[in-house]
Amino acid sequence: MTPRDREYVAALCAEKAGLRVDAEKEYLLENRLGPVARREGFASVHELVQAVRDRGEDRQVWAVVEAMSPAETAFFRDPGTFDLLASHTLADLAASRPGGTLRIWSAACGAGQEIYSLAMMLDERPPPGVRVELHGADLCERRLEKAQAGLYSQFEVQRAGLRPLR
Repeated sequence: MTPRDREYVAALCAEKAGLRVDAEKEYLLENRLGPVARREGFASVHELVQAVRDRGEDRQVWAVVEAMSPAETAFFRDPGTFDLLASHTLADLAASRPGGTLRIWSAACGAGQEIYSLAMMLDERPPPGVRVELHGADLCERRLEKAQAGLYSQFEVQRAGLRPLR
């Protein structure tokens, strides 16, 4: 992968999805784009980037952008955030909408663990006087499919100290 390829991928990700990709992290780009190149039938990441640059096919462009988007997700990943939501934020929002609907959007929901964590928290400690709707979005179609299915491995569940329901 050439420096020009790396700069192109970084600019493409910024333009298409507002993603910040460090063009100096060649290992990261190679690691994430290698599987895409193989899946798309290219002998190298350089060939993939060259094809995206030359042809601009939407499917391949988005395959590159999706591959570069962060994929880290876990149940209750940032406990402090969930504590703050449960103890203050949701109650304050509910108080401002008595009898209404509180809509919560997880803008980069990934495979859904955080939004499912929020749903579990709301089940245990619902804010009073409002109905809550949860919505998730992600630019990676594969991650959204996993989130919609709501099926997680034992490793993913145990990683957060949760026990699978029986």
